[in-house]
Amino acid sequence: MRAGIDLGGTKIEGIVLDTAGTEIARRRIAAPRGDYMATISAIHGLIADLEADSSAISHVGVGIPGTISPATGLVKNANSTWLIGHPFDKDLQTVLGRPVRLANDANCFALSEAADGAAAGAASVFGVILGTGTGGGLVLDGRPLTGINAIAGEWGHNPLPWPDDDDTPGAPCYCGLTGCIETFLSGPGLARDHRTVTGEDLSPPDIAVRAANGDTDAEATMARYESRLARALASVINVVDPEVIVLGGGLSNLDRLYHNVPGQLDRWVFSDTVATRLVQNRHGDASGVRGAAWLWPPGSD
Repeated sequence: MRAGIDLGGTKIEGIVLDTAGTEIARRRIAAPRGDYMATISAIHGLIADLEADSSAISHVGVGIPGTISPATGLVKNANSTWLIGHPFDKDLQTVLGRPVRLANDANCFALSEAADGAAAGAASVFGVILGTGTGGGLVLDGRPLTGINAIAGEWGHNPLPWPDDDDTPGAPCYCGLTGCIETFLSGPGLARDHRTVTGEDLSPPDIAVRAANGDTDAEATMARYESRLARALASVINVVDPEVIVLGGGLSNLDRLYHNVPGQLDRWVFSDTVATRLVQNRHGDASGVRGAAWLWPPGSD
């Protein structure tokens, strides 16, 4: 048996999968905030509870909102800031007494959907998170690509490509730059754009509902969003040329994206045809934790 752990800002979810990818057990607990050692202790207790629900767990995969720096072996770029600067994977392995693999949560999402989700069977998959932030992960031949700097797939911190007048100068990003893709395509980015243009403070689902009901301002906001998403995805296709792009996060539930975005890709992709499929995730909120378990594929040692 292998376990997956999805470490979020407010919750920690754990799952046990058998060799066929069948879920054997799952639990969720509150995440300790601001306390590194309490986080390790919580995961230790969660693994013990999962073993009690299933059987002996040989390997553990962990997804975090950050990554391990290849230069230092310490966590960097984590929204859960109390992890930063610690050898989290090594500390967990010591406490758990079994092998641990750690990956960025967006990589875990992409791996889950590539393994047995919406992109199963595809040799190259780009997984996109459209939520509070905008993340991405790349899976090639069933394995996540980390990159020499451990930032492969971080498309959200590239500038929005082919900007028009509505896109400039762009909003400041927490990374210190301005006009990053994340500032446009995250949920807060969509809400901010609508508020800037109309003065209305609406959530993304409310904007989409109003657009569906014929509100012209909301429809214009959604059209701007879809144009930006098409351009941002086209830039990924031009570089990586994935077979499948899978959308996750709260905004992935907007059905209109799958109808309106693919038809705009032709204008921006440097090809006579665009065969890349744009699909919604299959596993929903469970993709991150399932992908963490898939960090140890069947036969791993």
